[in-house]
Amino acid sequence: MPASPPDSALEPAGRVDDRAVSPLRTVVLVVYDGIQLIELAGQLDIFEAANVLMETPVYRVLLAAPRAGTVSVTGGVTIPVEHTLVDIARGDEDIDTMVVIGGFGVFDPDASVGVVPELAALARRSRRVAAVCAGSLLLAAAGLLDGYRATTHWGATQQLVERYPRVCVEPDRIYVRDRDRWTSAGVTASIDLALALVEDDHGPELAQLIARGMVVFTRRPGGQTQFSAQLRAQTARTPAIRAVQNWLPDHLAQDLSVAALARRAGMSERNFARAFRAETGSTPAAFVESLRVEAARRLLETTALTVAAIARTVGYKHGETLHRLFTRHLATTPERYRQHFSTTL
Repeated sequence: MPASPPDSALEPAGRVDDRAVSPLRTVVLVVYDGIQLIELAGQLDIFEAANVLMETPVYRVLLAAPRAGTVSVTGGVTIPVEHTLVDIARGDEDIDTMVVIGGFGVFDPDASVGVVPELAALARRSRRVAAVCAGSLLLAAAGLLDGYRATTHWGATQQLVERYPRVCVEPDRIYVRDRDRWTSAGVTASIDLALALVEDDHGPELAQLIARGMVVFTRRPGGQTQFSAQLRAQTARTPAIRAVQNWLPDHLAQDLSVAALARRAGMSERNFARAFRAETGSTPAAFVESLRVEAARRLLETTALTVAAIARTVGYKHGETLHRLFTRHLATTPERYRQHFSTTL
């Protein structure tokens, strides 16, 4: 990112006044041996980008580990850490945000044993508490997610559910905010979480500028799923069925009945339906429905099309059909979904 972006890019409505009054917020990133570098870098780079674009320090970021010195990162890299968790927990400086970084070290008792005992004390002094990826397991171990909704990397979801039954796990989310607790999925979701934290502090204009500067394709709303419907389904072994799978997302407005799909695959309806379910883990109708709901969500997030127009775009004649599907799949209406997750409002 350029060190001195053009002034015109830095001053959306209200931005100059915000720079004049924005407080310096202390962010503590909790690290330990075995963290994943991209999950740490996502936080560091987003907060530093906010400092650059605001033309004044608005975030002071501290790394804290069970011991001072260095921590090893996945891939063999080591990073210096000046502060210990004990020292910061016993200090008197206000902490705005505590973020527990994730990584394979979460699952290594030797690496993470010194983290959990200090998290409760750090949380009491923090305005908000967050975790990236499997870092949610450490927050849960400290009792800091009891009674809260939370998410984590899809590969750690089952452990979070089984070990910590008092946590309301939302397994298929990019990030989840529940009051002053923020948790995210893994790896690049660290960027989504950091952008959401910045937006919460300074508004959407700054978050959007940072996303553009970081060449993030889009700032994903937290309610998005970690996997698309295509990725959640197994890839069919039979070439003709696999071809239908790949063809479907770009043709949602067409006739996608089992009969029509079977004709495209050159199979009888019965054989197609049986083989599709056996090879993908889903019936053709359920797979098509998931694709259509997913496409409708993207349109609600990124366009101003009416619900009726979106319904027609994804293959339904009436908006009421989309209402029923959203209620069943997402426990909300299309209008409420747009209010929460639109990037155009």
